[in-house]
Amino acid sequence: MPSSPKPIITLIDGRSGAGKTHYAASLASARGAQVVSLDEVYPGWDGLDAGSWHIYTQVLLPISQGLPARYQRWDWATHSPGEWVTIAHDTELIVEGCGAIRRESLPLASVSVYLDAPEQVRHERAVQRDGERFEAQWQRWALQEQRFLMIHHSDRIADTVEKIGVSNGA
Repeated sequence: MPSSPKPIITLIDGRSGAGKTHYAASLASARGAQVVSLDEVYPGWDGLDAGSWHIYTQVLLPISQGLPARYQRWDWATHSPGEWVTIAHDTELIVEGCGAIRRESLPLASVSVYLDAPEQVRHERAVQRDGERFEAQWQRWALQEQRFLMIHHSDRIADTVEKIGVSNGA
């Protein structure tokens, strides 16, 4: 049985281009926390659900119980499973990405934040960040995000919803 208190787990969710990665990096820098990005684990362009479940079962459950965790990265270059990453049992953790806040993960979190931004802003940011590679997948990914929101209501069950506007650099 673990003897140390449960580490702090922060979940940051939102649709593509909402500013999750920037928000998580700023928070991690201020708190000395480790960031796990769902972008590292989605098994391809159709993998939102699978990536979310992988982080829930392999990272959030063990860490919430004071146990070490591990997750497997997805190798986007070879389109195949990549290396495993281990996380110490006492690590303060920030999980960011679409699918971070799911019904099952919410009770395990210390805090949850959903970032929201207008679709045009999100689209421009995503394409600026990832270029034509993501432009070709925008609709495909957006449909998965929409389905995930309909099932898990991440935008409604989060502790905090932050609206990110055009003037905010997040």
